[in-house]
Amino acid sequence: MAALSTCPPLTRESVQTAHKRIKPYIHVTPVVTCETINTIANTAQKDRDASVNPPPEDKSSSSENFTAKPKVRLFFKCENQQRIGAFKARGAFHALGRLIDEEGIESVRQKGVVTHSSGNHAQALALAAKTHHVPAHIVMPSISTPSKIAGTQSHGANVIFSGSTSVEREAVVDEVIKKTGATLVPPYDHPDIILGQGTQALELEDQVVEILSHDASLGIRRKTRLDAVVAPVGGGGMLSGICTAMHGTGIKVFGAEPNFEGANDAELGLKFGQRVERVSTLTIADGLRTPVGEIPWTILSNPEKLAGVFSVSEEEIKAALRLAMERAKLFIEPSAAVPLAVILYNEEFRKLVEREAGPEGWNVGVVLSGGNTTVEAIARLFQTVH
Repeated sequence: MAALSTCPPLTRESVQTAHKRIKPYIHVTPVVTCETINTIANTAQKDRDASVNPPPEDKSSSSENFTAKPKVRLFFKCENQQRIGAFKARGAFHALGRLIDEEGIESVRQKGVVTHSSGNHAQALALAAKTHHVPAHIVMPSISTPSKIAGTQSHGANVIFSGSTSVEREAVVDEVIKKTGATLVPPYDHPDIILGQGTQALELEDQVVEILSHDASLGIRRKTRLDAVVAPVGGGGMLSGICTAMHGTGIKVFGAEPNFEGANDAELGLKFGQRVERVSTLTIADGLRTPVGEIPWTILSNPEKLAGVFSVSEEEIKAALRLAMERAKLFIEPSAAVPLAVILYNEEFRKLVEREAGPEGWNVGVVLSGGNTTVEAIARLFQTVH
């Protein structure tokens, strides 16, 4: 990667510059809405029609406690329609472009690049490397989704398999670097990655203004801008990038995590005031199995930049995934359903919004981080055991 000492500062202006750099290589992904899901989100959990919004199987039976009725209008940023099917293309193209600027294209092509990823960053770096004719070595857990492995290989990358934990992945990366001299392009823990990932927030901000301006032209009176963004957090590259892009705008940013087997390391880290360095979880949200990186943590631990992190169960993720697919017709992977699950089912978050947004409500951007899964994998999630 480009040397840390030469990286642009982590500011909104740097995200804007990053957007200009990568725009020729990425899609400006659409923003969509769904009135059915808005209605469900604005209804207290205890009052919802089970035929429209089946409750998660592990929801507490004391439904009388789930009384929050926040007023929100949701705007889904469809990074599932980004190149390679996930937001990771943004960070990969920005990081590789910066590396080429610093070291020269011939030097980068001679050494190649290496990374570790469960799938989305793997595919993103493989695509960016192919675009610039750079050799790419990708370390992937052997339990990665087959479609993500195939996608990475389809871009000509050398895929090397490892164990599923970050420690196991990094050990294999070290071996590759010793053998090839390849330059590490980390999946999240670098300013160039963070700045690239933050570019989606700039698009989301402008797209929501455009949608609301259209509403105003039709005589529909609503607030004319975003109030908040909810995005998944794994290694923290995307969430810290969004925090960086939104800092100073008045738009609140929240993180969303699975809580299965300690996958909610960001939430726990904020609670206890210390970054969690190791995570070992097999949550269905496979893109969120990694701990928050050191550099993202410096941003996410700043309450002036991140308003909070909230977590949800596996069943709540599955319920949100079903709603996104059946009601909004959005084909996404489980990791991408986590923010919607927080908005629909995390009562602490819902009470916060009810309290802070008031009767006027909030316009909330929901980042759908990716769609790299298969029909077979989705079917397995919902199959009934008899």
